[in-house]
Amino acid sequence: MELRQLRYFVTLAEELHFGRAAAREHIVQSALSQQIQRLERELGVRLLDRSTHHVDLTPAGAAFLVEARQILHHVSRAGHAARNAAASAPTLRVGIIDAGYDTMPQILHELQDNHPGITIHQIEAGTPEQYRQLADGRLDIAIGRASQTPAEMTSKLIRLDPLGVLVPDDHRFAVLNGVPVAALADELLLLGEESQTPELNQFVLALCRSAGFEPTLYEGTVESSRAAADLVLQHRCVHCVPSSFRSSNRPGTTWRPLTDPTTYYPWSLLWHDANPSPHIAGVIDTARHLAEQLDWLEPVAPATEPPSGEDAPAATSSRSDEAV
Repeated sequence: MELRQLRYFVTLAEELHFGRAAAREHIVQSALSQQIQRLERELGVRLLDRSTHHVDLTPAGAAFLVEARQILHHVSRAGHAARNAAASAPTLRVGIIDAGYDTMPQILHELQDNHPGITIHQIEAGTPEQYRQLADGRLDIAIGRASQTPAEMTSKLIRLDPLGVLVPDDHRFAVLNGVPVAALADELLLLGEESQTPELNQFVLALCRSAGFEPTLYEGTVESSRAAADLVLQHRCVHCVPSSFRSSNRPGTTWRPLTDPTTYYPWSLLWHDANPSPHIAGVIDTARHLAEQLDWLEPVAPATEPPSGEDAPAATSSRSDEAV
């Protein structure tokens, strides 16, 4: 059982409407429904009665709601106590989407070398959860795609990450220097967990649609980069990911860049306008230094980003996510 599942359940119990609850949690309705179903399977009871136009708590759901609210309250209180105790220490709380992506770990490694006195806490959370934690002060800075950043957040583009496809070594794509996007139409495509990487999923889907096809998606989900690489190794699917995906170096797998069009995923640093942490500037400066040193913002070919609208046929500029 996960805390996010408890929070999703409490929100749904308050709204009694999947659409409104999903909007409050900044996730899509299908992801909310999926998490509630997982919670019910784990508990072995039905928490909700669902119909086409109506949602109600079952007696088990009403009883569970009381305890779930208390658990979330205690977790919140524990977090406040810990933050108050650490207020005098030079700490930095950083959000990372998945340890399998190496952009933020590289930045933090460089930052720690230059400022050994800073205590860095890395919190792994999906993009919607990062926004919530930035908003309530549990995170100082995070990383993601800035095109859908809430208005109160500031962003800084730091990397244009080549998008490619992870395949088994004996796959037909493995011998190619680049894989045309249209070639993905014949493959079973794995996306990330919707509650973890909704923006990357939307990016990949928009890219496929701009190439003239609707991708065939692998029906299961994974919640870690290692699990995704395992599915690829088992020849169950291919995985569309940026080059910074560490599991692209997994023995038995090969990562190949996408072409026609060559596409780059824009990573940005994200932080709340009102956050007073003096260490945010240090992260930004370190990221800028690494971007210059490693040519993160110098793509080898004109970068294109899929349009933000699901059905739009044209690409937009790869630098459209930058905000200073």
